[in-house]
Amino acid sequence: MANIKSAKKRIKVIDKKTARNKRVKDHVKQALREFDDAMTAENFDEAGQKLVAAEKKLKQAASKGSINKFAASRKVSRLTKRFNAAKAAK
Repeated sequence: MANIKSAKKRIKVIDKKTARNKRVKDHVKQALREFDDAMTAENFDEAGQKLVAAEKKLKQAASKGSINKFAASRKVSRLTKRFNAAKAAK
């Protein structure tokens, strides 16, 4: 346990940031799961909407620093590529 006042404050700050990051990442994972569910059901209208929502959540997480901006862009790119390939195959 920390004895110094500034160290105690840092522990509180880290706990808050950890909670925020966890909450943001949970929202991102939920959006990705919804997109995956729509893709497996081959419901491309719904999947398109879920793709837009997932992209928004990823960009928000990147802007808050919860995930790296390049990782967010890479995930969006892969999701879009997968969506377009599946849509073209149908």
